[in-house]
Amino acid sequence: MESLHVALGSRSYPIHLGAGIIDAAELYRPYLAGGGAAVVTNNVVGPLYLPKIRKALENIRTTEIVVPDGEEAKSWQTLNRVFDALLAARCGRDTLVVALGGGVVGDLAGFAAAVYQRGVPFVQVPTTLLAQVDSSVGGKTAINHDAGKNMIGAFHQPQAVISDVATLDTLPERELRAGLAEVIKHGLALDAPFFAWLEQNVERVLARERAALVYAVRRCCELKARVVAADERESGERALLNLGHTFGHAIEAAAGYGSWLHGEAISAGMVMAAELSALMGHLKKNEVSRVRDLLRRAGLPVAGPALAPERLVELMAVDKKAAKGKTRFILLSAVGRAALPVEVEPRLVREAIVAAAQ
Repeated sequence: MESLHVALGSRSYPIHLGAGIIDAAELYRPYLAGGGAAVVTNNVVGPLYLPKIRKALENIRTTEIVVPDGEEAKSWQTLNRVFDALLAARCGRDTLVVALGGGVVGDLAGFAAAVYQRGVPFVQVPTTLLAQVDSSVGGKTAINHDAGKNMIGAFHQPQAVISDVATLDTLPERELRAGLAEVIKHGLALDAPFFAWLEQNVERVLARERAALVYAVRRCCELKARVVAADERESGERALLNLGHTFGHAIEAAAGYGSWLHGEAISAGMVMAAELSALMGHLKKNEVSRVRDLLRRAGLPVAGPALAPERLVELMAVDKKAAKGKTRFILLSAVGRAALPVEVEPRLVREAIVAAAQ
């Protein structure tokens, strides 16, 4: 096992990374204040890993809350089910919430922890590649609204992140590829050498070679920890990690949450962002080709669903990164170098959507 550090002053926390560490009691013990624990998971991950969490929390009063699988679970209805279970078990402010699952469970359980009795501690135990490299780190928690993804939420940093890469052995192939989209995003936005490493090693990651997976997860966590430490609440540099997300969130909303996995939508969104960057004269066309080629090799979509560009533009108008009513976009000046959000003419946005589909 190795540990990284997210430096946020009094809210700092470790990211523990290794194989076979999910049931290590000593990783949970520092955050158990005597009030017990509440494990939030879903009906797919629970049967696989709840027994290991029970082992880690042996002799600790524990409440288990199982929610449905899928993006649709990030809703008011499911959130209220979590609150009902916490209240029925008489969980107090000294209860540790353990988020066991992928990005949906992490976002949902984290938001529940942020607002239950005005805030209780929680630990992230991500079991998908997407969650291990991205959503479990940084304190963003949320549920979806019909008008847009992650519209209702809060910043609430975890006490720790426990990433056991052995859990990726049971991850469905489609979920692995979707997580790889966020891995590629880190390199494309922030780290050209890492992007080049992925061009050389994407097949090793897809084959789940342990050394390649550990390196990819560690490098993404290093990059994200650095950005979060510099800009916890996304007022500047952290926005760079939203590359492709303005387009991607609109794709998810248009197609219906769950039809496209988050990583699949972000993949198509990154191509749209690259095409938009080229249209504005910031990115060379051969670099757009590099983006397309790597995403294709990862088995990810490079074009969005068959929707009118106007519909995506309409959905992007409610994006959280909008300012003064204007949609803003993260653009690329080169592979590995994203730029802070800028306003773009709607005409160019529509052209980028069309170019990505060709």
